[in-house]
Amino acid sequence: MNDSEKTEKQELVRGFCTGERALFQAHDMKISETLFCDGESPLKHSLNIDIDHSTFRWKYPLWYSKNIVMRDCVLEDMARAGIWYTDNLDAERVIIAAPKNFRRSSRIRLKNVTFYNALETFWECSDIELEKVRAKGDYFAMNSKNLTLDDFELDGNYGFDGCENLKIVNGRLLTKDAFWNCKNVTVTDSYICGEYLGWNSENVTFENCTIESLQGLCFIKNLVMKNCKLINTTLAFEYSDVDAEIKGHVDSIKNPLSGKITVGSVGELIMEEDKVDTSATIITVTGA
Repeated sequence: MNDSEKTEKQELVRGFCTGERALFQAHDMKISETLFCDGESPLKHSLNIDIDHSTFRWKYPLWYSKNIVMRDCVLEDMARAGIWYTDNLDAERVIIAAPKNFRRSSRIRLKNVTFYNALETFWECSDIELEKVRAKGDYFAMNSKNLTLDDFELDGNYGFDGCENLKIVNGRLLTKDAFWNCKNVTVTDSYICGEYLGWNSENVTFENCTIESLQGLCFIKNLVMKNCKLINTTLAFEYSDVDAEIKGHVDSIKNPLSGKITVGSVGELIMEEDKVDTSATIITVTGA
């Protein structure tokens, strides 16, 4: 099929849609300046849909969909569980006010998107690219894989639990219990504030980051920190395998399992011989 044939077959929808499954199994369609008012699952099982300047007011707008483009759209607060089981979605300048969006979906690319209620969003998804995304809500991105985030902000606890192959650049995160149970996490040029950071994870790297955490960075296998600051941070590194280069002062370090730590100064160093092999960790205080 050539491009002219594709254009001729693409139906333009504009205006007002109501009722359950209003455009069920729609395909090869352009939707513009349309209000999906009520009725569940208006675009369920849709394929090759281009949506712009449109608003979704009710539940489950895009389930089991494929090849979706969204521009300048809004999912209002009752468009709950809006995008599930969907593959290959590209969205830009979208406002999402509803919780529990993006579940078991893949190949999702978002740019300039705001989540006003990101509770339980991006669960069990894969191949995710987020750029200039702002999110507020707990349990963001649980059990997802292959995520790349650039210029990302999160205000919400328990972020990224169980994630694998996660990269964050230029992040600003206010999140308690973030990065638990993860594998292969790299965070660069970012600020993170939250208690109990990174527990029970493996292969975690922070570079050029500023971190505030109570009892953070504990129980980690292969924790690497390069040119980082730990401010207002206490009881760090307990039972972790550490290779850390910390600029400035750390309030307290407790019982790292092994490795090396270079730090400007330490308020309290707790090394208990009955808990760990204290000779397995080399701690260098530079005085800088």
